[in-house]
Amino acid sequence: MTEEVFYWQALNRALDAELAADDAVFVLGEDVGLYGGSYRVTEGLYAKYGEWRVRDTPISEGSFTGLGVGAALAGMRPVVEIMTINFSLLALDAIVNMAAKVPFMSGGQFPMPLVVRMPGGVAKQLAAQHSQRLEQMYMNVPGLRLAVPSTPQDAWWQLRQAIRSDEPIVLLEHELLYFSKGPLDVTAGAPPMHRAAVRRKGADLTLVAWSRMVDLSLRAAGRLAEQGIEVEVIDLRSLRPIDWDTCAESVQRTHNLLVVEEDSGFAGAGAEVVATLGERCFFDLDAPPRRLAAEELPIPYNRNLEAACIPTVSGIVQTVKEMLEGGENP
Repeated sequence: MTEEVFYWQALNRALDAELAADDAVFVLGEDVGLYGGSYRVTEGLYAKYGEWRVRDTPISEGSFTGLGVGAALAGMRPVVEIMTINFSLLALDAIVNMAAKVPFMSGGQFPMPLVVRMPGGVAKQLAAQHSQRLEQMYMNVPGLRLAVPSTPQDAWWQLRQAIRSDEPIVLLEHELLYFSKGPLDVTAGAPPMHRAAVRRKGADLTLVAWSRMVDLSLRAAGRLAEQGIEVEVIDLRSLRPIDWDTCAESVQRTHNLLVVEEDSGFAGAGAEVVATLGERCFFDLDAPPRRLAAEELPIPYNRNLEAACIPTVSGIVQTVKEMLEGGENP
């Protein structure tokens, strides 16, 4: 049965289902217990499962993420919540040097069933130190997997798949998606965790996005359709690995590629998408691929400046029209 739920509710139900199914699963992080999580994701779980399995931690990201690594090595299935991706910089040793490396360095003898959940993104005047995206940094770590659910349905599926995996997985959740609503069918079969989804069919241009930018891209595609331009919108759903086949098949049909990302463009996730699809689809492209990304500066606190720093629906519409009309590639 399908129902409309908030994104945070889908994550909450996924955690509840996995905590109930496997005693090895436990949650730890700042304010995940008594408070119920900064975005309500762990609401009610402390009362249901107790402090042994829903653990409040000190404000020490390196410590409790390292504890999660150790618990995974001991056979548990920890779900670490870092309050915001900006604070994950304090836990890089545990994530990058430990979690990502142990399975390889042990020759596969030690699995790493660790999930690290991180809210992030530009969200209503949180200023430069609390508005980072950082997906390109985690994409550059062999041994990690990186999922970016953009809908409640994917949040439900991908969190459950991550908890059941024996590999370390980072789940990036955009802060402005938590209180967005969408359909959730808990009985529906899940696609592979890292398969991209074609959210809208189109013949004129392939638009690749992830996380909150999928919603903006779909709204832009709707406006463009009113003008006779049909854009195909692909939601990557995963940034490591990336489903290149779905993207390439689309580009081979539309012959145009635009990547929309909220992070800054230089050396970013969009650069990797453009480079790889440029290599795979070079002779299929009618024009150079384009990236639409955030400005190259820390995100300002001022509301108007903040909004001007990241892609908008209008900006996506304008970029698509420029590409199809043969405009200059900046």
